[in-house]
Amino acid sequence: MISFVCPGCKTGLDQTAPDELRCPQDGLAFHKVDGIWRFLPPERTEYYAPFIRDYETVRRFEGRGSTDSTYYRTLPYHATSDWHIRATSFNAFLEQVIIPIEKNKSPLQILDLGAGNGWLSNQLASRGHDVAAVDLTVNDFDGLGCNRFYASTFLSVQAEFDHLPFPAKSGEMVLFNASLHYSIDYEKTLRESLRITGVDGKLVVLDSPVYRDAGSGRSMVREREEQYTKRYGFASDSLHSENYLTYQRMHELGAGLGITWHHIRPYYGLRWVARPWLARLRGTREPAEFGIWVGSK
Repeated sequence: MISFVCPGCKTGLDQTAPDELRCPQDGLAFHKVDGIWRFLPPERTEYYAPFIRDYETVRRFEGRGSTDSTYYRTLPYHATSDWHIRATSFNAFLEQVIIPIEKNKSPLQILDLGAGNGWLSNQLASRGHDVAAVDLTVNDFDGLGCNRFYASTFLSVQAEFDHLPFPAKSGEMVLFNASLHYSIDYEKTLRESLRITGVDGKLVVLDSPVYRDAGSGRSMVREREEQYTKRYGFASDSLHSENYLTYQRMHELGAGLGITWHHIRPYYGLRWVARPWLARLRGTREPAEFGIWVGSK
């Protein structure tokens, strides 16, 4: 069963009420509101407020969310191009990572970092795993508040990547769900995730944009900021996140942190395979790749 510690001092928490946990070391109290455990101290809530505001504005403009529970329960199998990529990655993740592990051990304690509306947590919990969905957003159209739409049971936790409220070595799988690129310090974020990854556990980076050339990543960020400024009136850069990865960076992070990566490239179709070739012919920047990085200590 997944348990909690203070995200600051990592001390075990006392249950002082059904929906309240308190740190005996520093006196901080953490509450469950609308089914979501809130582990952001007030000053961190204020810090993330501009990012959450901008992020939710973009997601609403994109038409994210639904009032129909079937929409959420069937994700990632939804008929849009972005969900096609997520569905293909998820299928590969199931077939090449989850199912082989399940043959030897199940259920697993899984921490879904950057869970968004909880679709991946729902899928994994439906397979019998003990899952915590972790995100900053708590709205009920694209954030953790969407837990109301699911029949499966999993924890919903508002927390930040660099200060996770979980004990050391408590996660048998810690996965970044299209979310590592939002980190402002990859090494710090991965160190914290390694703290909670068990000795034989897996660290998974799923569906973050990866480039071979860092210049292409920087170009993508500039293009996105210009597009957002024109469309929404803001660049959506309040966190100064890095926003992309490179193959070299992943290998450097692995070497520095003692992580051995296994890289899985899902097959997204012929058009996807042709994208880099077409970019070279047109003289445009390299398109992002997505995939699955499975790390072992």
